[in-house]
Amino acid sequence: MKRICFLFNHDQTHQVAHSLPIALALAARGKHRIVLAYAREAIRKEIERQAHPALLARVELVQLGLKRGASQALAGVLERLVPATKLLIYRDNLDFFASFDAVVVSEKTTLLLKSRYGLDKVKLIHTRHGAGDRAIGFNPESARFDLVLVSGPKIRDRLIADAGLRPEQIALVGYPKFDLCADNRFADSFPAPERPTVIYNPHPSPKLSSWFKHGAQVLEAFRGQDRYNLIFAPHVMLFARKWVVTLDPPSLARVVPPGPEYAREPRIHIDTGSAASSDMSYTNRADIYLGDVSSQVYEFLRAPRPCLFLNSHGVDWQDDPNYLHWQAGPVLESAAGLLDAIDAAVAAQPRYAPVQQALIDATFSLSDRPSAERAADAIGAFLEGTGTRG
Repeated sequence: MKRICFLFNHDQTHQVAHSLPIALALAARGKHRIVLAYAREAIRKEIERQAHPALLARVELVQLGLKRGASQALAGVLERLVPATKLLIYRDNLDFFASFDAVVVSEKTTLLLKSRYGLDKVKLIHTRHGAGDRAIGFNPESARFDLVLVSGPKIRDRLIADAGLRPEQIALVGYPKFDLCADNRFADSFPAPERPTVIYNPHPSPKLSSWFKHGAQVLEAFRGQDRYNLIFAPHVMLFARKWVVTLDPPSLARVVPPGPEYAREPRIHIDTGSAASSDMSYTNRADIYLGDVSSQVYEFLRAPRPCLFLNSHGVDWQDDPNYLHWQAGPVLESAAGLLDAIDAAVAAQPRYAPVQQALIDATFSLSDRPSAERAADAIGAFLEGTGTRG
């Protein structure tokens, strides 16, 4: 029996659904000891919200914290600007991590366990989070994982070409988040719910996001009009702190949340970070997608529908694989005449539908077998050395 830790070490809850279904699938088999480790109480609550109680009873939940006074002091100084607690968790819990045969994670900071702290005997398994096109998802760090679970051939092929992974490091498993979230749907209170609903889903990175340049114009376009409902559901990290700091690409910007006048608009629903922002409730409810580089566009396109993208940074995107998803709809250089542009995108959807379907087929390798089960198969085969994982 192997000891497998599923680590949820993040400020927000948006990555939980990418690995929790796999943990539950493994727990149901009873062949390994499954531990869910988390750093924040909000993560535990989200795990309990999403997991079936019978399966949750078959795992162990462990909260990790900072054990050193120096770590607590440092986190107290830096946490408002950067996720210091998230990084210090590793150093303060090395004995805990060393007790496992494998640690399964959805992000890359856990590589510190090997690169900085020398836990070479612990296998690190990457579930990834999302199925987007940004370069950060395909950097050389990915090759330092022992096993990477991927959603479709697009991801597999680019990891091999750009990140230098060997084919045997990769398992093609589909998208476990669909197993958990595909039926979620926002129960809106719009006064005219039959009107088409747009979701505006900007990314947090100042050098990639449309929010900092065009966000106010977008929200203003939906005030006092009666053509569309709007769900404003940005990436949950956009408003998590007063300043947004990103390392790839390097950027720093102060974030100004939307004013109260927008929250008073009955045709505008604003959510700057609840669980619904990342559990597909909004992408399933919306009829039209408006965004920039968030991977949530692929979750929206699970059922092809009109999309528009804001090129707020003048990117030469046509042949850039980091903007492959911009082939799914019109790309706007500004938010001027936005409602008319949305009308045009809806009218043009028959032309974009085949392109969208091709993107989905490349992004998600789905089958009759649940993706979480396929991922559990891959992890079991890898740890037990019993066969292929793809």
